[in-house]
Amino acid sequence: MTTVAGAPVIAAVARYAEEELRPAAMDVDAAEVPAATIERLRGLGVLNHLAPAAFGGAGLDRDADRLLHEILSGACFNTWLVWAQHAPFVGRLAANLNSGPSPLAERLLRGEILCGAGISDVRRYPDRYVAATRTPGGWVFDGTLSWVSGWGLSEVLAVAAVDPGTAEVVTALVPVSDRTIATPLRLSTVTGSRTERVRLDRVPVADENVLSVQSFDEWRLADAALSGDARPHLFGLAEAVLRDLDAEPHEAARECAAAWRPQIARFRAHAYGLADEAADTEGPHRIEERLALKVTVLEALGTLTRALTASRSGHGIAAGDRAQLLARAAQFCLVQGQSAAVRDAHLKRLTAAASG
Repeated sequence: MTTVAGAPVIAAVARYAEEELRPAAMDVDAAEVPAATIERLRGLGVLNHLAPAAFGGAGLDRDADRLLHEILSGACFNTWLVWAQHAPFVGRLAANLNSGPSPLAERLLRGEILCGAGISDVRRYPDRYVAATRTPGGWVFDGTLSWVSGWGLSEVLAVAAVDPGTAEVVTALVPVSDRTIATPLRLSTVTGSRTERVRLDRVPVADENVLSVQSFDEWRLADAALSGDARPHLFGLAEAVLRDLDAEPHEAARECAAAWRPQIARFRAHAYGLADEAADTEGPHRIEERLALKVTVLEALGTLTRALTASRSGHGIAAGDRAQLLARAAQFCLVQGQSAAVRDAHLKRLTAAASG
């Protein structure tokens, strides 16, 4: 850890995760991520860790950011999900500071407010999406976001909407207001993540809060690259399961962890290597290989959580057992950030498994 840029921040988050987030993870899943957790993350500097020093940020690099995702997802998956809705958009703002940020964007860069995210509905265009209508000086967003995590904690949403006339994708910051109306969702996993369905009732969006305007094909290409990778939270969750297997009294459970740990390490190194190559290359770089690796990691997560459940015998199916918490988190990973390409690749892998 001492060799990684931003090590003091990472070390502080790791201590917080170990001493407070991990012990409380079951209670958070049964209730909700508390506002106090967001305050702690703000105090630790990880609401704007990707922002430059001029905005009070740590300016952490890609490797340090990955470690933070691994640490938080392994300690409390609900907390990670709320934080992970926010963090990438701060990085996106930091990477596009060609001119001064809007007052709202500056508050995000300074880590003063939390951002929720509603971008996945663009994948359903033209069947279902948030519509963007051009108006003088801005846009009007109208439609329903299928899910937004961190509701009640976020003061702003990052929303991707589609102009039906041009098929352009407009991504913008939308303040939470009486025009953003939430409906509770009953989920079987990440139940403490404050995830709700949110209706945008003709919300005005000023041009100064628009992050990008892209053609639908450009947006889809960027989304395919993002959704096609095995991302850090998968490896943070895998490490949490391996750690619990290591702590089991049964030798067979520890042997299972020992057998899988180097395999997960190889997957992790390969995934990050491919993602780094893709970040420096235009177009869908080795996307089929990246998709295949993501499916492999998702299948490995399923295997590991089944191993943990089996190792705990009857305790493993108790609602209050960590084996169930981790198994349900792994199930969530099957659909989180899922594009049609990811879904099809996974289903084809499962179909092929039927024939041996």
